[in-house]
Amino acid sequence: MLADDPLGAGRERPGDPGYVAAFEEVERDPRQVLAVAVLDGEVVGTLQLTCTPGLSRVGMVRGTIEAVRVRGDLRGRRIGEALVGWALEEARRRGCGVVQLTTDASRVDAHRFYERLGFSASHVGMKLAL
Repeated sequence: MLADDPLGAGRERPGDPGYVAAFEEVERDPRQVLAVAVLDGEVVGTLQLTCTPGLSRVGMVRGTIEAVRVRGDLRGRRIGEALVGWALEEARRRGCGVVQLTTDASRVDAHRFYERLGFSASHVGMKLAL
């Protein structure tokens, strides 16, 4: 699912052993959650939630949602909404005071999706490839 769109197709390498190592590392970290949506016994969606302690905002823990994906043929069926809703509840349960995410500037449909769920474009995100 990570490679199932134009952006992912250019940066992901399905089958690469690096994914297994990354999965194992994330699984060992108690501040990380990998979640999947299952429909009729098949994985149809996924996301990652990271809970990061910080000093700002009086030591508030931040939840970060990443890699939200829904199988292409099932988009529009509220699977992504259910996944994100679950992640918000899990972030609350883990003591997060805010949940943040980034989405590529070209993903206009994703922007509308997150705004519909109550997120606001309050910050400017930046990246530097290393």
